Amino acid sequence: MPNNKKRRGRLSFKAMMKNLGRLLKIMWKEYPVHLILVVIMTALSTIASVIGSVFMGRLIDFIDQDLLNGATTIEEANFAKLGEMVLIMAAIYLVGLLANYAYQRMTAVMSQGVQKKIRDQLFNQMESLPISYFDRRSHGDIMSIYTNDIDSLREMMSRALPLVLSALISIVMVFVAMIIQSWLLTLVVMAFFVIELISMYIITKNSARFFIAQQRALAKADGYIEELTTGQKVVKVFNYEERAKKGFDSLNEELCTYTTKAQRFSSILGPVTNNLGNMQFGVLALIGAYGIINNVPGLTVGVIVSFLSLSKAFMNPVSQVSQQINLVSMALAGAERIFALIDEPSEQDNGYVTLVNAKAGEDGNPVETEEHTGKWAWKHPHAADGTVTYTWLKGDITLDHVDFSYIPGKQVLKDVSLYAKPGQKIAFVGPTGAGKTTITNLLNRFYDIEDGKIRYDGININKIKKADLRRSLGMVLQDTALFTGTVRENIAYGNPNASEEDIVNAAKLANADNFIRMLPDGYDTMLNNAGAGLSQGQRQLLSIARCAVADPPVMILDEATSSIDSHTEALVQEGMDRIMNGRTVFVVAHRLSTVQNSDAIMVLDQGQIIERGDHESLLAQEGKYYQLYTGGKALD
Repeated sequence: MPNNKKRRGRLSFKAMMKNLGRLLKIMWKEYPVHLILVVIMTALSTIASVIGSVFMGRLIDFIDQDLLNGATTIEEANFAKLGEMVLIMAAIYLVGLLANYAYQRMTAVMSQGVQKKIRDQLFNQMESLPISYFDRRSHGDIMSIYTNDIDSLREMMSRALPLVLSALISIVMVFVAMIIQSWLLTLVVMAFFVIELISMYIITKNSARFFIAQQRALAKADGYIEELTTGQKVVKVFNYEERAKKGFDSLNEELCTYTTKAQRFSSILGPVTNNLGNMQFGVLALIGAYGIINNVPGLTVGVIVSFLSLSKAFMNPVSQVSQQINLVSMALAGAERIFALIDEPSEQDNGYVTLVNAKAGEDGNPVETEEHTGKWAWKHPHAADGTVTYTWLKGDITLDHVDFSYIPGKQVLKDVSLYAKPGQKIAFVGPTGAGKTTITNLLNRFYDIEDGKIRYDGININKIKKADLRRSLGMVLQDTALFTGTVRENIAYGNPNASEEDIVNAAKLANADNFIRMLPDGYDTMLNNAGAGLSQGQRQLLSIARCAVADPPVMILDEATSSIDSHTEALVQEGMDRIMNGRTVFVVAHRLSTVQNSDAIMVLDQGQIIERGDHESLLAQEGKYYQLYTGGKALD
C-alpha cells in the first residue's frame, strides 16, 4: 500500500534521488564517452566564460592606465598590445562558444538515446507482465507513462541536467575568481546568495509537490479520455454526453488546480531571484565606486567591471537552477511511474515441459524431429533420473477440484471438476459472474489456481511452459482485436510463418474468404483503428481465421457470437464448426442455440457446477438449464 506522502501527491527526497541516480546510471551505461565529454565541454565553456570576465577587467585597466593615461599622443598609444589583448579575449570566447555547441549536441544525442532505451525497456517489460496488471490499470494511465512521463524525462535530460552541471562548475570557478579579485565584494555576493537560497527553498518546496500532483492528475485525465474515446458509441447510446462532460470537467479541474498552483509558485521564483540579482548588482556598484573614489587597495575600474560580470555569472546559474528544480521534480515524479512499471514483477513461469514437433516412431510413440510434421508432442524432462519422456498432444483436459479467487477472500470458483476428452465440445452456461470466463483464463494460465489441479494430456499445466501451453490453445473472444496492418497480416498473427496458401485456406475455413476478396485490395487491404471499416461479424470471421491458421488442438470460444446478428451468426457458426471439427473445444455460451450440439454442458452458478449433461438430459432434469431454455433468457 502506498504511504501517505504518495497518496497526497508527494515524493520523498530519498525516492527522487534514487530515481535520479538510476537515470544517471542508464546514461553512463549507454553513453559513457558522451557523458565524460559533456562534463569536459561544460567545464571548458564555463572556464572560458570566467576567464573572459577576468580578462575583460584587465583589458579595461590596460586601456585606462597604459593605453590612455600613459600616452601623451595617439602615436605613443600601444595599439598593437591592445589588438593582441582583443584577439586573446576573442579566442577565449570562441573556445567557450565551440565547447558550448559541442556539449549541446552531445546532450541532444544522449537525451534522445536514453529516451529510446527507456521506451524499449518499458515496452519489453510490458510484454512480460501478467494479464492481471492490465486488469488493474486503465490503458490511458499506461499511455501517459509512454508520453507525458517520458517527455518530462527528455526535458530534464536535455535542459535541466546540463544546466545544473554547468551551474555547479560555474559557481565553484566563479567563486574562486571572485575571492582572487576582492574578498570584500565576495562577502556581499555571498550574503545575497544566502538570501536567494532561502527564497528558493521556500518557493520550490511548495511548487515541486504541485508539479508531482500535476503529473498524476494528467495521467488520470488521459485515462478518462482513453476510456471515453473507446466507448464513444456507448456514450451516445445512453445519452451520457453531459455526465461524461461533468466527469471530465472534474478531472480537468483537478489538473488545472494543481497546474495553476505549481505555476503560481514557479512564476514567483524568477522575479524574486532576478530582483535579488539586480539589488546585488546595485550594491556592488555603489561599494566599488566608493572604494575607487577613496583609493581602497585592490579596487580599480577594471576589477569592479570584472567583478560585476563575475557576480552575475555567480548568481545567474543559481537563478537558472532554481527555475529548473520544478522541471526536475516533475521529471523525477514521472521517473517514479516509469521505473515502477519497469520494476513490476514479470509473469512467473516455472514450467519445464515444452511442445515439440514429433513423428511416430516404430512403436507408435512420438519421436522429436526438427521438421514440421503437423503433429506435436509434450517433451517432459525428469530431473530425478535425467530421462525425457514424450506424450502426444491430444487435447485431453481435466479440472480436478479447482478453487480460485481474483481477490483473496472472495472465491470465484469452488471445487470445480470436469473433463474434456480429445475432440469433445464442452459448453459453459450460467449467469454473469458465475465463473465461465474465469475457467478459460485458468486454462491459459492468465491466472494460477489456488487449489486443485488442471491436467493437460495427463500433465499438470503448472509444469508446462506458458508459451508452449498457449501455443496449443486457440481463442476467439467476444471483443475482437484487430491490429493496424493488412488483412493478410492480421490472419497470420496466429502463425507468423504461415504461407499464402495457409492464410487463404484458414480464411475459407472461417467463411471469411468471400468478403475479403470484395474488399478494395483483398487480402492486402489495410485495416486501421481495430478494423473500423468492417462489420462486427466480419471482424469476428477474421478472428476465427486467425485462430484457424494457428491450427491449435484445443479451442476456446468465449461468447464469440454474442454481439452479431442471427444471419451473420450462422456464417460465423458454420466457420467455427469447421474449425472445431476434431478438436477439443470449450464454449462460453451466450445463446443456448450455440451449445445444443455440445457433448457436455456445464451449468455454473456462483462459481460452482450445479448441473452437467448434454442438451436432452439437462432438459429432462427440468432444473436451471431447463428454466433458461424454456424461458428464452439470455445468459448475460
